[in-house]
Amino acid sequence: MKLHIPDHIAAITPYPPGKPIEELEREYGISGSIKLASNENPLGPSPLAIQAIAESLSGLHRYPDGSGYYLTKAIAGHLGLAPEQVVLGNGSNEIIEFLVKAFVQTGDEVITSHPSFLMYQKFVQIRGGVNHVVPLRNMTHDLDAIVGLVSDRTRLIFLDNPNNPTGTMIAAKRFDAFLARLPEQVIVVLDEAYVDFAEEEHRLDTCSLVTARDGRCAVVALRTFSKAYGLAGLRVGYCFSAAEIAACLHKVRQPFNINQLALVGARAALDDVAFYRQTLETTNAGKRMLMAGVEALGCRSYPSQTNFFLIDVGGSATVLYEAMLLKGVIVRSMQAYGFPQCIRITVGTAAENERFLAALSECLRECGYV
Repeated sequence: MKLHIPDHIAAITPYPPGKPIEELEREYGISGSIKLASNENPLGPSPLAIQAIAESLSGLHRYPDGSGYYLTKAIAGHLGLAPEQVVLGNGSNEIIEFLVKAFVQTGDEVITSHPSFLMYQKFVQIRGGVNHVVPLRNMTHDLDAIVGLVSDRTRLIFLDNPNNPTGTMIAAKRFDAFLARLPEQVIVVLDEAYVDFAEEEHRLDTCSLVTARDGRCAVVALRTFSKAYGLAGLRVGYCFSAAEIAACLHKVRQPFNINQLALVGARAALDDVAFYRQTLETTNAGKRMLMAGVEALGCRSYPSQTNFFLIDVGGSATVLYEAMLLKGVIVRSMQAYGFPQCIRITVGTAAENERFLAALSECLRECGYV
């Protein structure tokens, strides 16, 4: 077979997802494993979402509503925006792809940070755009350096806020000053996948930012049902922006990009206030317990506005990660993210958190880190 593969496609490395429990148990011949690596909701999916999905199963022979009318209307009402400002995606990562397709041509420039969500850069590379990657400074976005890279070819700036993997956020005054320094043709994309877990005083007033028309650049916000609402397996995300931007994204969107189960599940989950609050309470309590536990073991924990946090284990994170796998505990090594001594841990249930601390204690001793 002879294939002509463009250089910019051949150079792409596929996105590395977290190791599934099934794969770990198959490889190591163990059972009863726990996964605290992919920032999922340990409580499972919203009960109201499960009920709504079950009730919709008999209609799977029909195509879903291609406009996502009822879910879009519910999200808009939740945010206090117009439905014309909301676009649904097969996960918020599909919205990232929409933005790159709609606004980036070959040779256009996009600015991102490192470390952050790897798919920003991959979609730009697929499109033939130019990636400018700015290292984090003090574990947060280096806004001054980003401004310094802006040119007349800059189309998009992606900022995950909170950042993954550091869990840090951009202060409102700092962000306002940043926007004031950017030319109007640039679109700033705020990826707020984890904003549900952030303390209120740390959040940006994103709805006001996307609707402001004071002669500055546009802001687009991304959110997801994968984390706080427990629907990662359904793949439902959305963005909200100025209606003009949303209209452009619809032009590059595939028809029926959100399946029927996802539409009804997400709509029900949005109304499940009790589950949402329980998730936040469980996460906050678990995070406090875990941070205290890892500090007691001689490690350093980093403050986070998310459902995960970084832990400096005092030695090779990858070696510790592999040792934890043998005990049936999946975490994430941050070696590839530029933090060779850090693992990232997702807050789990109380039982999962206790098991993690016990396994970490054993592995730290076995690796000679404490």
